Amino acid sequence: MAMAESLSLSSNDISHGELMSKQQEFVGFGCTGGNMSPQLSWKNPPKGTKSFAITAYDPDAPTGSGWWHWQVVNIPLSTRSLATNAGSVESEILPSGSRQIENDYGVEAFGGACPPKGHGMHRYRFTLHALSVEKLDLPTRASGALAGYMINANTLESSTIEALYQRE
Repeated sequence: MAMAESLSLSSNDISHGELMSKQQEFVGFGCTGGNMSPQLSWKNPPKGTKSFAITAYDPDAPTGSGWWHWQVVNIPLSTRSLATNAGSVESEILPSGSRQIENDYGVEAFGGACPPKGHGMHRYRFTLHALSVEKLDLPTRASGALAGYMINANTLESSTIEALYQRE
């Protein structure tokens, strides 16, 4: 019996285990990058998938709780990619019905990497979640933790690209 292929995530802009470009660096807090979310593509969603979510999280941020850089929920099942900079403020590139959750910079958009100078290498986990529900009904101004909880509670399968970044 043939096994179904696993959910897979790929990108033209970032690579697993590799440094991100200045294009994915934040603008502010001393950072001067492009603040552009990376292009992402995926395939092989598991049976029962009804929508997707994408998260970008830095577990190395010196906060005690990491740093949410991006969360997008309610991505339609028919979607298989997001273009570079789809996570901009008031994005018109995101698929209809998708919703960006407020990141830890306080903006409903992608917020690029901006680790403290001299803090060393940080890991940025871009994760695609195949969800068992069509829509996550989150309150206005939902926290990253609440969105993360609801995403994880409804995830059938996920795939991650862990990119790297540091400032000296």
